[in-house]
Amino acid sequence: MIRAKKSLGQNFLISPRIVGAIVDAANLKKGELAIEIGPGKGVLTKALLDAGARVKAIEKDDRLIPVLAESFRDDISRKNLELIHGDILETNIESLATGPESYKVIANIPYYVTGAIVRNFLSAKEKPSEMILMVQKEVADRVIARDGKESILSLSVKVYAKPELIMNVSRGNFFPIPNVDSAVIRLADIHNPFANKKSEENFFEIVRAGFAQKRKKLSSNLSSVREKETVAAAFKKLGMGENTRAEDVPLESWILLSEALLG
Repeated sequence: MIRAKKSLGQNFLISPRIVGAIVDAANLKKGELAIEIGPGKGVLTKALLDAGARVKAIEKDDRLIPVLAESFRDDISRKNLELIHGDILETNIESLATGPESYKVIANIPYYVTGAIVRNFLSAKEKPSEMILMVQKEVADRVIARDGKESILSLSVKVYAKPELIMNVSRGNFFPIPNVDSAVIRLADIHNPFANKKSEENFFEIVRAGFAQKRKKLSSNLSSVREKETVAAAFKKLGMGENTRAEDVPLESWILLSEALLG
């Protein structure tokens, strides 16, 4: 019996009902490419294959590779499944999805790598058409900004995609049982809104600077990366008050602000 590794943030999904809901949310067409991150013991992998998808599954845990290879040897031989032993954070996204082929990312991912995984796919040259992700409920709430407060995470997602809550998932649907509840979210309408790489890098520089010290006013935080007079002029142009705080600024205003502060 293979036990979950705490160091990898592993909690295996064991509920057939939740697995089915994830596959339904993905709305996969026959033959469509699904990239699965962290297949674990292959419960979701099997459901994706049963739905008619071609699957590329990336698994970091070397203990699980022979188990998956044996369980899915027929699908691998038919080329319905490609099993990749590796760390998704060290994997070249372009090598997974080549050319104009549409693909979807479907994953149950641990909290500590959620932001990095989402950012890598959304900023890739060949972006997925959708991402269906099981994440910690707290992370889902932050991505969607359900309390009306933006964060670096929510803005990093919303600038590329429209986030949507599919369902909340209680901790009892996993083994071992985690200390937190989870949620399934969909990232749809994925696109690149930036005119060029410089604009993209500038946007994230401004956002990171804006949230650098949450207790400080946005204008004060931004003065660490741009001249104070330049920041004041941008605020005046956009009709933003000098006491504005980063978490209260919507995405559209962040885009305009970053354009006004393009370095």
